[in-house]
Amino acid sequence: MVEGSAGTATAAPPRPRDAGPHGTGSERRRATTSGALGSVLVGAAVAAVLAGPWLERLFGLAALGAWRTLLVAIVVQGVPFLLLGTVVSAAIGAFVPARVFSKALPRNPALAVPVAGAAGVVLPGCECASVPVAGSLMRRGVAPAAALTFLLAAPAVNPVVLVSTAIAFPGSPEMVAARFGASLVTAVVMGWLWIAFGREEWLRLPRGRAEHAPGVGRFGAFRRGLQHDFLHAGGFLVVGAMAAATFNVLVPPSVLEVFSDSPWLGVLVAAVLAVLLSVCSEADAFVAASFTGFSPTARLAFMVVGPMVDMKLIALQSGAFGRAFAVRFCAATFVVAVLCCVLVGGVLL
Repeated sequence: MVEGSAGTATAAPPRPRDAGPHGTGSERRRATTSGALGSVLVGAAVAAVLAGPWLERLFGLAALGAWRTLLVAIVVQGVPFLLLGTVVSAAIGAFVPARVFSKALPRNPALAVPVAGAAGVVLPGCECASVPVAGSLMRRGVAPAAALTFLLAAPAVNPVVLVSTAIAFPGSPEMVAARFGASLVTAVVMGWLWIAFGREEWLRLPRGRAEHAPGVGRFGAFRRGLQHDFLHAGGFLVVGAMAAATFNVLVPPSVLEVFSDSPWLGVLVAAVLAVLLSVCSEADAFVAASFTGFSPTARLAFMVVGPMVDMKLIALQSGAFGRAFAVRFCAATFVVAVLCCVLVGGVLL
């Protein structure tokens, strides 16, 4: 039984007939495709870096050297934090029962929302892992508002993300504080908005599935989860790094000056870039730091919006909770996140 947004309880839908220990056949195919795509993207980045000097001499592309240097810098800085985040996320999924979360939260959804937001501080995870975790919480009886708050907070305010932000912005503790404050406030506000305005028919509750495959064991589940999450998120890191390097090489400074002269336009452009680039939260601070033409508040918007609303999250939420939910929830989260960044950035930055 799962508690709805209005306090009513609804039964979880029956498990589909073709669901195996790792979900339906389509879910397994998507997981395999995701891992393969991540491997291809990582391989393409390695090939581009190794072939860079040869292509520079062959075509006389001087800008390719700068592009390659930026790509390597962003990836090398981001990979350790991406790996650490996926290790912790896989360990939580393999070794921590979902019932632990439901027992730790207050029964009142309004009180459970800030508690769930604070839980994101001590439970690191990337945004790719937050969707299935939120679905598991709902199946175990956690109020949807609290589960959705955790979904937004966990990849945005955990220690791995905050440490990576501090390293990406050395000597700027105010940026770390601004990211933490704007992200946490956005997550809690969205949880309360779901209690006030969310409708049960918008949310298609995720179907249950076995936590571990028979005979695999928890360490096997940990290894599989780590492999999938790292390849999946690593692919998006490479895409984001390529886009960031291309942006810095091709976009002239005069264009960035237009954004700098218009604070609102710069914030909106950075927020839209966060949605499109879909960089993992453990590494997006390094991409944001490379956008030197944007204002601090705009770069803050990139780091706050990205872990909560991006292309891969929209797809994941549509598959887990339904398209009607994803469209409404992601749109509202985008607006709330941008407003919180403007307010927090105006005070701290």
